[in-house]
Amino acid sequence: MVEVDERVTAQGTVLRAPDLDLLTEQLRRAHADGINAVAVVCLHSYLYPAHEQQIGALAAQLGFGQVSLSSEVSPLMKLVPRGDTTVVDVYLSPVLRRYVDRVAAQLRGVRLMFMQSNGGLAEAGHFRGKDAVLSGPAGGIVGMVRMSALAGYDHVIGFDMGGTSTDVSHYAGEYERVFTTQVAGVRLRAPMLDIHTVAAGGGSVLHFDGARYRVGPDSAGADPGPACYRGGGPLTVTDANVMLGRIQPAHFPAVFGPTGDQPLDAEIVRRRFADLADEIRAATGDDRTPEQVAEGFLRIAVANMANAVKKISVQKGHDVTRYVLTTFGGAGGQHACAVADALGIRTVLVPPMAGVLSALGIGLADTTVMREQSVEVRLETAALAQLAGVADTLEQAATAELLAEGVPTERIRVVRRIQLRYDGTDTAIPVDLAELDAMSTAFETAHLATYSFLMDRPLIAGAISVEVTGLTEQPDLSHLGAPVAVDAPVHAEADAGATDIARTAHTEADDAADVAATTSPGSATTARATATGSSVTAGPFDVVRVHVGGEWRDAPLRHRERMRPGETVTGPAIIAEANATTVVDDGWRATLTASGHLLAERVVAPAQPDAGTEADPVLLEIFNNLFMSIAEQMGFRLESTAQSVNIRERLDFSCALFDPSGGLVANAPHIPVHLGSMGSTVKEVIRRRGAAMRPGDVYAVNDPYHGGTHLPDVTVVTPVFDEAGEQILFFVASRGHHAEIGGVTPGSMPANSHEIHQEGVLFDNWLLVDGGQGGQFREAATRRLLVEAPFPSRDPEANLADLRAQIAANQKGVDEIRAMIDHFGLDVVQAYMRHVQDNAEEAVRRVIDELGDGEYRYTMDSGATIAVRINVDRTSRSATIDFTGTSAQLDSNFNAPSSVVTAAVLYVFRTLVADEIPLNDGCLRPLHLVIPAGSMLAPTYPAAVVAGNVETSQAITGALFGALRVQAEGAGTMNNVTFGNDRHQYYETLGSGSGAGDGFDGASVVQTHMTNSRLTDPEVLEWRFPVLLREYAIRRGSGGAGRWHGGDGGVRRIQFTEAMTVSTLSGHRRVAPYGMAGGSPGGLGRNSVERADGSVVELAGCDSVEVGPGDTLVIETPGGGGYGAPR
Repeated sequence: MVEVDERVTAQGTVLRAPDLDLLTEQLRRAHADGINAVAVVCLHSYLYPAHEQQIGALAAQLGFGQVSLSSEVSPLMKLVPRGDTTVVDVYLSPVLRRYVDRVAAQLRGVRLMFMQSNGGLAEAGHFRGKDAVLSGPAGGIVGMVRMSALAGYDHVIGFDMGGTSTDVSHYAGEYERVFTTQVAGVRLRAPMLDIHTVAAGGGSVLHFDGARYRVGPDSAGADPGPACYRGGGPLTVTDANVMLGRIQPAHFPAVFGPTGDQPLDAEIVRRRFADLADEIRAATGDDRTPEQVAEGFLRIAVANMANAVKKISVQKGHDVTRYVLTTFGGAGGQHACAVADALGIRTVLVPPMAGVLSALGIGLADTTVMREQSVEVRLETAALAQLAGVADTLEQAATAELLAEGVPTERIRVVRRIQLRYDGTDTAIPVDLAELDAMSTAFETAHLATYSFLMDRPLIAGAISVEVTGLTEQPDLSHLGAPVAVDAPVHAEADAGATDIARTAHTEADDAADVAATTSPGSATTARATATGSSVTAGPFDVVRVHVGGEWRDAPLRHRERMRPGETVTGPAIIAEANATTVVDDGWRATLTASGHLLAERVVAPAQPDAGTEADPVLLEIFNNLFMSIAEQMGFRLESTAQSVNIRERLDFSCALFDPSGGLVANAPHIPVHLGSMGSTVKEVIRRRGAAMRPGDVYAVNDPYHGGTHLPDVTVVTPVFDEAGEQILFFVASRGHHAEIGGVTPGSMPANSHEIHQEGVLFDNWLLVDGGQGGQFREAATRRLLVEAPFPSRDPEANLADLRAQIAANQKGVDEIRAMIDHFGLDVVQAYMRHVQDNAEEAVRRVIDELGDGEYRYTMDSGATIAVRINVDRTSRSATIDFTGTSAQLDSNFNAPSSVVTAAVLYVFRTLVADEIPLNDGCLRPLHLVIPAGSMLAPTYPAAVVAGNVETSQAITGALFGALRVQAEGAGTMNNVTFGNDRHQYYETLGSGSGAGDGFDGASVVQTHMTNSRLTDPEVLEWRFPVLLREYAIRRGSGGAGRWHGGDGGVRRIQFTEAMTVSTLSGHRRVAPYGMAGGSPGGLGRNSVERADGSVVELAGCDSVEVGPGDTLVIETPGGGGYGAPR
């Protein structure tokens, strides 16, 4: 890493040019050390690339073989993903170039093309690493679209299942692309087809944790592979299919075992499932056969894949029942009918060459050149010429590239788009570049359809994109699914034609059944007719044994290449081909179409799921995932529809489901301090509203004395009634941090508040939507509440917009809960609502079995003390967490409502559970909390509490870990910073060092424990606010020493360009984060302001200060404590 001392502002002002002489020496040293590739990333280079170009030219001159400039790799706003993308490009491009050169050397005179992640081909000389990351799955989508169109379908859900994962996609007439995504933890900013991946493939490992089944996320891979591969691997989804006869070893190539010439090992699979069935029986008393165990795991795998499809369809408002499910990949056909059933899709398409459709798609793809350029101008008449000029330049460059590759002009197509967004927001919508009114109308139409609201704000043109396509001459694909000519019988006993089969089916079905009865499960026998219960109208086939619906049944196994157009196969049946296997499930019928596709249709209405109300280890996992999926869909709706930066970009929100008494059932992986405390909010709504609640009512709460935490966190609660509107079945709730809710300082996080009204507007069990008035949003009354408070909101319209988004998120939860009840039945859903809590309860009791008593006195910077004693009762397998001895209610704002205490306890004990269990109310059942009345952990009105949620929650967590002796303390603070004036308000929390533990070092500059929100990108921060981010770096040496080192804190310098009020709420500026087991404490944090005149003003951990142009706020966050005596 070489840092360059250069700086350009968001407006293009050059504050400092790069010192090329110094940089020359630094680069020469790097080159001498063997480094041959350079990624160049400068702030705001997406608009002002001159400095990057200078540095890139210098690097090339010094002999670096690969130089990637972020302004060329991804000329779009957002430093972090652009920087990550540039690093990926500089890492991969040399490797790809060597590969391309080797291939080209063997194919001289051939036009060599490579697939890109965007779905188009690139000429070998223009193929770059950043465009190759998802090129394989992209080829599959192209093949899916082309083959589905050949069959007459243009609304398609893509289902691509392979060995380690499943890729799902959505198509409704045009390719859907994303421009920012995350792959293996790396943020990429490049055009890619929108593909969602879930860790559920043929190699996904099967687990039993003592109470429930789990599938993945780990995979056996190709080595050792599934157990049936003869490599000593674990049981996997593939093995479950072998166990049930859905995969027939006789129809797989014999390429397994040490010598690579043996068939799949069905016997080891049967033994391993028998052993697993014995293990499950011993743990639960559940007397399942090995086949039933395998069926259970497949149900979970199917449910996981169906939930993945929902993320790219239902979650975005698409009605999947109107789509065909096109399946491909080696394992797709084995599960497609089951996945379709889970989604309500009634048609499945299996194209020819489905097992290698990604390769086929690459051959069918068009040549595509995509160019983008940031513009960041207001959309108005005066800007149209500039926008057209940028588009012309991009189009000319892209077109010239295709012409140089020999693409005829008449085969070139151009699409020009503009990325539009509302001023002050971050989510852009692409529309065609056109006249001003047409673009505005197209944007509003798309925004309303996607987010359900419009805003009275100017439109910003963020970027121009041009897609230039060289149309590929499409080959005749009709031969792909053509039957193989058969001059001789396939088998000696299978030479009858269609007429013979139809004529003798009735009598020979009995013969087939008799033969099959003498064979072991899963073996095949040859026949000319189907077993009873299936029908095949033509062609020879084998009869195999398949486990369906709890019993072994005979099923035809057809060879796809022997089938003729118009032939049908009624399930259960298997259709085998050279590169894939398709399972036609019971109730489905597959037909070979004239174009060679297998078209499977649901011909018998699916039965209601056979689910009882007793705890079942399979359904337990399915409902765990289903409840969480609903919360995740709520979160997606909230993120998509919220207006504020805080919710939409920093993701400072949480969504969850609750039982009728207000107990947490499931949540999405959002903010820990929210999730553990929202149940208190819901319970207070129940207590105070009771029987007065009506269908359609929605409530808003931030009252810290009645279930809230602090005023910026507003919780919206919606009861879910039965169809009669009489009984409440569930509650759904969403909590969002409103960056401005009033109070004495902008940003609503005052450092020195002493009573609640100084912190903002109080929502005391506020009726937000009146069900008795037809579900009307009480907008006027809510606006009055916001503007007439003693210290009113500075941005009530943003509050109202975010409240609407929370209402919409809750409604999504209501809709999905109703759909779940329709599918499974109310009794089953309510039973598993309890079972998932029981499962979490038992997991925590197992942890308590291993714990001992402990206590800790935690001293805060103010001198306040949190005292905690943990007493374990081994007889009842429970623990008492007693906070007696904690300081009395404080005059400061560090009082924490009891709901925050509950959240911290729930979080800590959940972290002690190694298994994958949901965070829910069951975790709290074995825990008895004693919180002394009148203490700082049970404040009464009108005590100030704003720091309790963000700071005291961290201290409670630290006290609990100290008493449990589990790990050294992390930073113990969220390092809250707010700044603003009448025009701007901004809030962020900063990462610190995390604590070390036995066997691991702490992490540096991360959010710890009760928060996990993300920071605003530096370029977005400087574009939207009158500030310059001067530094954000690791504070080396601030982590505590020990056998295992504490993580380092960070240093952040923010310079202001206009007058602002700054407030800080932070801890461990006086008392260091503790070490453990002989480890040293972490370094203290420090806050200060460096004035423009050179003077320095030291700030307290909690402070408020006025700053002016040129002043710089400096936050140095604490390090984490070390663990164990240093060696």
